[in-house]
Amino acid sequence: MIERVYIENYKTLKELDLSFNEDLNIIVGDNESGKSTLLEAISMALTGQLNGRYISYELSPYLFNVKTVKRYIKRIKKGKKVNPPHILIELYLTEKPETAKLKGTNNTKRENTAGVSLRIEFDEDYKEEYEKYISDPDAISVIPSEYYTVKWYSFAFANITKRSLPINTTLVDTTTIRLQNRTDYYIQEIINDSLSPKEKTQLSLTYRQLKETFAEDEALHRINTELKSEKGKISDKDLTVSIDISQRSGWETSLTSYLDDIPFHYIGKGDQNILKTLLALDRKAEDTHIILIEEPENHLSYSTMNKLIWMIGEKCDGKQLFITTHSTFVSNKLGLDKVIMLSRDLKTLSLRHLSPETQKYFKKLPGYDTLRLLIAQKAILVEGPSDELFVQKAYNQVHGKLPIEDGIDVISVRGLSFKRFLEIAKIINLDVAVVTDNDENFEKHVEEKYADYLAAPNINICYDTDDDASTLELQIVKYNKLDKMNQILGCDKRTKNSLSKYMVNNKTECALKIFESPEKIVIPDYIQEAIDG
Repeated sequence: MIERVYIENYKTLKELDLSFNEDLNIIVGDNESGKSTLLEAISMALTGQLNGRYISYELSPYLFNVKTVKRYIKRIKKGKKVNPPHILIELYLTEKPETAKLKGTNNTKRENTAGVSLRIEFDEDYKEEYEKYISDPDAISVIPSEYYTVKWYSFAFANITKRSLPINTTLVDTTTIRLQNRTDYYIQEIINDSLSPKEKTQLSLTYRQLKETFAEDEALHRINTELKSEKGKISDKDLTVSIDISQRSGWETSLTSYLDDIPFHYIGKGDQNILKTLLALDRKAEDTHIILIEEPENHLSYSTMNKLIWMIGEKCDGKQLFITTHSTFVSNKLGLDKVIMLSRDLKTLSLRHLSPETQKYFKKLPGYDTLRLLIAQKAILVEGPSDELFVQKAYNQVHGKLPIEDGIDVISVRGLSFKRFLEIAKIINLDVAVVTDNDENFEKHVEEKYADYLAAPNINICYDTDDDASTLELQIVKYNKLDKMNQILGCDKRTKNSLSKYMVNNKTECALKIFESPEKIVIPDYIQEAIDG
């Protein structure tokens, strides 16, 4: 298993040193944080391949970290003599008999351990050409990747080939796996296991005879007669069309997958992604040690996703699994304790220290949007949709824009879940404000309930101590004039007491009217405290 990865200058990953769980690793983060790049780098160091081809054929200036490249070019233009930047990917592996031959100190940390190192660096054989290349600094805009070489070594200083590496990996990205118009690996295995050589030969003969019959069709003869009449316009030779009956065009490559008698490329995207994922996982499943899956939730409903996640767990049992996801359902269902957060500044955090109770809570109730909390810059937690609408209104009234425009996510959380979310916020050190009712007894329902978080520097529990105004609706009535609220809500209540009852009985409807109204309202102090940060 991979215990740790160290990466330098690969795409968005300028420098990353990250430790992994031995079984499941759920990689989460915002767009452009490097989740996909991380899986790609791991796969590259284990296979020596990128995009299905050996890395030496895929070298490009755009594999290098942009900041590193800009710094290199800037220094070249200033006349400084600097070495061309490199790319480094090191995988630190569990020490076992199978990995003993990979053990050594050929790594950045100089640790005597098992591992592999893949390095893309300048090839000194091109030194003369490189000197000419940089002789005109103003003409340099990219890394001269043509002058680079790939070095793939074990930590024992031994050259690596794919066959010599005792680790097999599978990278599953449904956006790049293609099953249309050809038999896939899984079906090919079934064919090989089911048919004798004699039966395969007979099918090949039958297939060729079918193609010959097609080629002799009268309609095809008319096409070829017309093409021959055009001789000389395109070529002096006879141009005809027919079916390829050569041996390389076998019947296996003409097969296509069907689901319930519908060709694969006509079925829904969700079914396509499930089939691609499961077929890829079945590929030499018994020999695969490490599985990398890119966003398995694409195009899937909750129920279908639940089924797929269960099947992935079944097929990956006993293997090390890496999953990138934007789905709260996936992260909650598989276990928040296995989540590794990756931010754009390459800071990493793990949720492995969450209490067992909180882990079980979100596994049982995976609909909670924990991922929004994980990737937010700041968050305001509220008790329901009416509170969420009012906080959005208050923030917009004060700041002239919605909170999300400032990177602040307003998340609706039921009362019992506040402490679960706060446990996560405390671990990841996220600035969070909690907007909560006092339930007619602020000492018991607020100060005792949140005692573990009242002193936390990154958590602000916002509430009002007036037990007579125990909910948001009562607070709004308390702070605002009766005629103004009647105007906004489109009602005609004669007393604040009757208005309070009306708002409490029509929470979301009233909150929506307040949110949509251009009229300004007086914001209760505890709401003001939350939006002021």
